[in-house]
Amino acid sequence: MTKANLFVFVQFAAIGGLLLTGPWLPQPPALLALLAAGGALVVWAMLSMGFGNFGASPVPLAEARFVARGPYAIIRHPMYTGLLLATLALVLAAPSPPRITMWLVLLVDLVLKLHYEESLLGAKFPQYAEYQQRTKKLVPFIF
Repeated sequence: MTKANLFVFVQFAAIGGLLLTGPWLPQPPALLALLAAGGALVVWAMLSMGFGNFGASPVPLAEARFVARGPYAIIRHPMYTGLLLATLALVLAAPSPPRITMWLVLLVDLVLKLHYEESLLGAKFPQYAEYQQRTKKLVPFIF
């Protein structure tokens, strides 16, 4: 199994574990709003990136093009941010040690995955280093 495939496997295993061990729709309005915000960020990022320009693998597609508009203007990995927000809502709706652990595994996996992805993006796109200087990885203005 390649490094890229391992990142994807862990990501989907953690998400699957969360979906299998708790509710898919949190009941408290605040958590439902967090789930919706995470989902909306993922959709906005996908629309900004353009279908066919991304995949689950951290390895950029051969025909990929550089995008710095939409949510990518402020954070480099808005799909990961949206996924983390949405799954955090699921965990908070039915917290338990295994579910919290699965979310933390997802968080660590995505942070490691984005570092690997950024090394590949930097090699593919000459403007990526400058883009890294003016944007944050996951949380606007913070990280």
